[in-house]
Amino acid sequence: MTNEPFQITLEAARVNCGLTLVEAAKLFGINKDTLSRYERDSTRVPRTFIIQIPQVYKVPTSYIFFGKKSEYFRTLQEKQFKEVI
Repeated sequence: MTNEPFQITLEAARVNCGLTLVEAAKLFGINKDTLSRYERDSTRVPRTFIIQIPQVYKVPTSYIFFGKKSEYFRTLQEKQFKEVI
C-alpha cells in the first residue's frame, strides 16, 4: 500500500463537476480547444489556469495529475499491477 495521494486527470475533475468542455472553458476564460489540449497534456498549463482549478472544479490542485493523460493511465496501470503481485 502506498502513501501517495490519489490524483485524477483534469478531464475527470471536469466530468465529476458535471461540466461540459464548453462550460468549463467559459469558466476558465479560455477556448474549448485549449481546455481539450490541457486535458490531454497538462504538463505546461499556465499558472493562472492552475490557480483557478479549485474555484472551477471544487478540488485542490494537489488532487490533479499534471502531465500527459496517457502517462497518468500508464502509471495507474503499473500501480494496480504491483498491488496484485
